[in-house]
Amino acid sequence: MRIILIRHGQTASNIGRYLDTAEPGAPLTVLGQEQAQALPAALEDERIDAIYASTLMRTQQTAQPLAQARGLEIQVRVGLREISAGDLEMANDEDSIQKYLSIAIGWADGDQNVEMPGTGRSGAAVLAEFDRVVDEVLAAGGQSAVIVSHGAMIRAWAGSRAVNLDPGFVAQAVVSNTGIVVLERFHGQWYVLHWQEQAMGGPDVEALGADGPAAESTSS
Repeated sequence: MRIILIRHGQTASNIGRYLDTAEPGAPLTVLGQEQAQALPAALEDERIDAIYASTLMRTQQTAQPLAQARGLEIQVRVGLREISAGDLEMANDEDSIQKYLSIAIGWADGDQNVEMPGTGRSGAAVLAEFDRVVDEVLAAGGQSAVIVSHGAMIRAWAGSRAVNLDPGFVAQAVVSNTGIVVLERFHGQWYVLHWQEQAMGGPDVEALGADGPAAESTSS
């Protein structure tokens, strides 16, 4: 089974570097829409049996062109939403951003008992919700599925579940708007096959430096 994790397209909150994690969230910018429109061509050689997105507007808007091109329904699941920023919601100062990222990336490296301030939820609890959606994808029996989610969540989940990533990798390996992480399951374990930081549509739809805190490395 192959899972293609795609980060949503650009939003105004990305440009302003806001920790925008609450529902419904900001919609896609014009560039974000262009990034979403580029996905069908960028993924034309990939088999896709199902498409999932989070409950935040930006992931569903990102998934729409691909779903339309493949004739598939977007299956919306709350477990795919961004890691809640809690007390840091809508902050855009460097200290808040680094605190948020350090906790989320810490989950990727195994420190999953830590809670995000103001949420009352540990990394283990948050990642288990994503696991449940992945279990649903596996149970559906397809060969390949797209999951449109969020930068911090993709980094934390892939980093914590893939067995072929070194500790500390995710702290520096970012995921820009419509960047992808491709994982495949072998003998009950997940392996990262491809980690593309940049937009799938190429340089014409890239906005490096304007793709939000989740596309930044940690300072540690």
